[in-house]
This record gives sequence, structure tokens and C-alpha cells, in this order.
Amino acid sequence: MTSEASVIDASGLLLGRMASVVAKRLLSGEKVTVVNAEKAIVSGRRGFILTSRKRFLEVGSFRKGPHHPRRPDTIVRRTVRGMLPWRNPRGREAYRRLKVHIGVPDELRGVTGQGIPEADASQLKCRSMTIGQIAQEIGWKRGGE
Repeated sequence: MTSEASVIDASGLLLGRMASVVAKRLLSGEKVTVVNAEKAIVSGRRGFILTSRKRFLEVGSFRKGPHHPRRPDTIVRRTVRGMLPWRNPRGREAYRRLKVHIGVPDELRGVTGQGIPEADASQLKCRSMTIGQIAQEIGWKRGGE
């Protein structure tokens, strides 16, 4: 177990692949901080991504829920949570070791974020959207962070 958190820069990384690597690290006892959450990428056509995401958000009623995240950092946190054994104490402990930030916070300005080579989207040949774009489409207003 390490006391220092590893910093992962989500810029240009595929969301699902990044989340699975982060989940494995959390389960091994590491503390993980993800920065630039709004720059993570979801592959696929814009229309398909947004229609499936909006249908996901419109489940239930306004007051009764279920309630879904709209901010990029909470979308990334929820994605990682889906890859952890949440119903076990081990999964909940691992989830507590995760921090996700929009942009780079002041205390992490000088730290260089690690990349995840297997999650790199530079070789992606299909269309894609960033989490920030998806969040804005489903109602996130950037000023109200």
C-alpha cells in the first residue's frame, strides 16, 4: 500500500478503458487521483451517444429518481464505481480512495499526470465525444462547478 496518490491525466483517454485500469489500481490498495475528467473520450457517433445518454437520464420522474450525474467528474466517478464490487466492503473502501477533478486543482499544478497507454484514444478511427461535451448536452453548466 502506498501513501502517495498516483495522478492520472484523463486527457485523450477512453473512458471505459481508463476506468477499468483505475478500478484495478484502487482494488490493489492504491490511492488514485484523476485530473481533467472533462477531457476523457467516449467513442461512437454523436447521435448514438447522446440519445442513449438522454434516455438513461429520463428514467423515472423528477422527484422520485433515479438521479444521474451531469457533471464530468461525477460521470467519471460513477463509471469507475460500476467497475468495482460496490456491494462488498472491499469495493467501498477502494471507492473512497478515488478522487476525480475537473481540470487540474491548484495543489496538483506541478505534478505530471500519468498516462495509460492501453486507454489512449490517439489511434481511434471512429468518431468520439469528450465527457465535457456530453455533460453540456445533458444539462451541465460549466460556470456552476
